[in-house]
Amino acid sequence: MLEDAPIQALSDEMTAATPPSPTQRGPFSVRVVLKRDLFSEIAVGAFADHPEETVIFRRVSAAATWTKPLAWHLARREIAALKALAGVPNTPELLGVDRDGLYRSWIAGTPLHVAKPMGNEAYFRDAKRLLRTLHRRGVTHNDLAKPQNWLITPDGRAALIDMQLATIFKKRTALFRLMAREDLRHLLKQKRSFCSAALTTREKRILAEKSVPARLWLKTGKPVYNAVTRGLFRWSDGEGTHDRIDSDGRKIAERLSTDAEISAFALSLFPYPKKQGVGIYAFIEPAAGADKAAIEARILSSGEARPDIAQCVERLPRGENGQVRDDLLRLVAINQVDRLDEIAGGDDNLAALMRTIAGDRRNFTDRRLKA
Repeated sequence: MLEDAPIQALSDEMTAATPPSPTQRGPFSVRVVLKRDLFSEIAVGAFADHPEETVIFRRVSAAATWTKPLAWHLARREIAALKALAGVPNTPELLGVDRDGLYRSWIAGTPLHVAKPMGNEAYFRDAKRLLRTLHRRGVTHNDLAKPQNWLITPDGRAALIDMQLATIFKKRTALFRLMAREDLRHLLKQKRSFCSAALTTREKRILAEKSVPARLWLKTGKPVYNAVTRGLFRWSDGEGTHDRIDSDGRKIAERLSTDAEISAFALSLFPYPKKQGVGIYAFIEPAAGADKAAIEARILSSGEARPDIAQCVERLPRGENGQVRDDLLRLVAINQVDRLDEIAGGDDNLAALMRTIAGDRRNFTDRRLKA
């Protein structure tokens, strides 16, 4: 499955090029902080001379003092990878670097685990094409097991973000081929989750045959890694999502399920700097005759198990099988409402319901301007 073409030589101009200093672009204004952990802060904003251009700022200077050496190591890896990938569509463009961190272009798209491209063979063909392009540039991503690093753009193409763990190779060494194969295997794991019927015999074989280093990592390194990151750092590969939904989310669900004035509910995650980088958004379908405002106020103001945002809705969106459409609610929670009609799949009634829910959404982080 790995291409036999040699790694594309990086020209001196490409490898040595330095993006313009952020100060040359004017002051940077932060609109909202999406995530904050021990290693950096991720913010969305714009430069003063290009207010219409959305920019992502990884503020490494916000890292905890004792983690800054590692934080800058990760940032330098990302900077090097973005330079090596200059000009590759649907990968971030490095816009600048300063003593606080790095600035990169924003890619409009929905994370894979939110969009859930069930049966979308075209997307995974494009994802494989994009991965081959990375490998031809001598870059292995090394973090593709996380579906949030794969995006689906509004035109249905694949995009990749988060290059902190990327490695750059000048030659097609044995280590390069091993890491490139792991990239591919992790892409195929995503394909198995969302488009398993399209897996070829060869792809199934790759999935079944973990490399020796991968098997060793799962048995030895990963348990230690999880113990350190989740125990000592209180951080996880899922940007805190699994930890928080497994702990706080379970308690919130138990509380809401025993409330007589709530007939149904759904919990969704959204970027929220105050709570391990992720917040919990509760969509609540009240029982007949219940006071919606009173339910929201009560859920948010009492008890230890409470969501960060609560919104009562006329009814929760459901598919033909009666299951709540968590994918649609997730889009509302993270303010990506421009894709609701598309994800609703041509169901006019469902689309109309989602427009009503989105119109009353309570996550205002995308509308909060911070200096």
